[in-house]
Amino acid sequence: MNPEISARNYEKVVVAALTDNIRARQTVETDMQTQLQQRGIEATRSIDMFPPTVSQKGPDVNMLLKKVKDQNYDAIMTVALLDEETETRYVPGAYGYTPITRFGWYGRFRGYYTYWYPTIYDPGYYTEEKTYFLETNLYDVATENLQWSAQSQSHSPASLRKASVTLAELTVNQLAQENLIK
Repeated sequence: MNPEISARNYEKVVVAALTDNIRARQTVETDMQTQLQQRGIEATRSIDMFPPTVSQKGPDVNMLLKKVKDQNYDAIMTVALLDEETETRYVPGAYGYTPITRFGWYGRFRGYYTYWYPTIYDPGYYTEEKTYFLETNLYDVATENLQWSAQSQSHSPASLRKASVTLAELTVNQLAQENLIK
C-alpha cells in the first residue's frame, strides 16, 4: 500500500487484465470480478466496457478514464504479466537389474527380452517448467494515483483457470486486510 495516502474503502472497481490474449483477459477479469463481488464490491470487467476490436491497440487512456469517471467508478485494478521464464530440465529414467537364473524365461532370448526390457530401461525425458511474473495494481480514479501494488509468481500452473482463481482470491483477501475494500 502506498504509505503517503490514507486508506479508503473502494466500492466500485473496474478490473483490467492487460494482455492481448482475449481468453486470458476474460478469465482473469471474470475471476477477479467474482471475488470482489463476493465481498460486496460492485466490479466490472474492462472487457465489457471496452470489447476487443480488430485493431491490436487497446482503448485510448483518456477515453477509458472518461468512461470510468462518468460511470462513477472509484478504482481501477490492473493485472499484467510482467515476464515469463521457461526452464527445460532432464528427468532421468529408472534403471534396474537383478540376474535370476532359475526362471524358464531366462534361458531363451524371447522370454528374457519380453520380461526384462520394460522393467530394466525406462528412458528419461525433458520437461519444461514455466514461471510467470505478475503485477496487480489498484489505482484511485479521482487522483489516478497508485494505491496498492503486488507482484507475484506462478510456477507451472496446471491451467489458466486455476492460476487465475488463486490470484483473485489472494489479491482480494490482501486488499480487504489492508482496508482498501470491505
